[in-house]
Amino acid sequence: MGLESVMATFEMMNQDFVKQDKFDGTNFTRWKDKLMFLLTTLKIVYILDPNLSKLLEPTDEDTDQVKGERKKREEGEVVCKGHILNTLSNRLYDLFALMKSPKEIWEALEFKYKTERKGAD
Repeated sequence: MGLESVMATFEMMNQDFVKQDKFDGTNFTRWKDKLMFLLTTLKIVYILDPNLSKLLEPTDEDTDQVKGERKKREEGEVVCKGHILNTLSNRLYDLFALMKSPKEIWEALEFKYKTERKGAD
């Protein structure tokens, strides 16, 4: 993530519309849509793409381009995970904070709360 990207992130974080309601298990669809908008604006929504390939282990033969892409992806995962966890209530944060990847957290939340919503209809 270059300096320009980091600066854009900080500018976004200072905007009033970035403040997310804490997700407490209710209004999942609304929370999800708002968070997806934020992640899209920050250009890290691709981290949650179910078709995103896994990162390969670094090798000595990696080009500078591959190293740069790996670094961008790793930083994107940290930022994405941070934004997801930051919008969870304390109770949910404690449940999901130990998960390693943002995609794992996202899929677990979707599984639990989409399933509950379908049962309520």
